[in-house]
Amino acid sequence: MSNTVSVAANARFTKEQRLLTPAAFREVFDAPERKLHQSHLMAFVRTNTCEQPRVGMAITKRKVPTAVARNLIKRQIREHFRVKAYCLENKDIVFIVKKSIKDIDLKELKNQINNIFKKLEKK
Repeated sequence: MSNTVSVAANARFTKEQRLLTPAAFREVFDAPERKLHQSHLMAFVRTNTCEQPRVGMAITKRKVPTAVARNLIKRQIREHFRVKAYCLENKDIVFIVKKSIKDIDLKELKNQINNIFKKLEKK
């Protein structure tokens, strides 16, 4: 158990773990291998040619109108990814918001993000 804690404690979220270009996002959106659904979130997953998993987020102003809420979602996704990245394969993961998050609290948001990462770990 101490090994798991030390790996998570030393985990970093580096620039190489981010999807940065529109072309990288388009590759995942055009031909995803898997789509993972939750009530408010959805993740598109595709194998990449890098040695590590990468994450991207497409959080639109239409679904999440305030910048504070958009940044909160992004921080939560990045944090879950940072902790779980060591046990993920080389996948590109893009998160989107399916419907407005006005009626969801922070605990439920974290739970949905965690559920998506659990599904990624199983396969």
